[in-house]
Amino acid sequence: MVGSEAPNCFICRKHAGLERVPGGAIYQDGLLYAGHAQIRPGREAAYLGYLMVEPRRHAPGLGDLTPEEARALGELAARLSRALRACLGAEHIYAFVIGDAVPHFHLHLVPRYPGAPRKFWGPRVDEWPDAPQGGAAEIDAICMRLRETLLAEDRG
Repeated sequence: MVGSEAPNCFICRKHAGLERVPGGAIYQDGLLYAGHAQIRPGREAAYLGYLMVEPRRHAPGLGDLTPEEARALGELAARLSRALRACLGAEHIYAFVIGDAVPHFHLHLVPRYPGAPRKFWGPRVDEWPDAPQGGAAEIDAICMRLRETLLAEDRG
């Protein structure tokens, strides 16, 4: 249901503190939550710097966002993109909306690192075998750096 928590929605459960994800919230306010993507099932590590930005309110798709959520999402995506470049040395940030697997809107922000072969640019960037990968400890460290970068930006 749009506008309420969905008890079986992983993202709603995460926002309610019922699901633990490595790194925790990089940013959260009354409208949005941003955090690192989890390690995918069947993999030992995650593509480092792969972020998700989600409305706190259960909204299935982009068209279900309120104007206020949409504006805030755009501003936060730009801030996080700058932080990914500053903290991780990313040369480009991809923004994807897929929405097939989880019926709660989430924007994927994915860095492309220097040296990534062109065949791995775009939606396949996280398939690059030599890309930075890491487990929970590395995700925690990156999320801390990103939080610090956002705080420094807030301070001016």
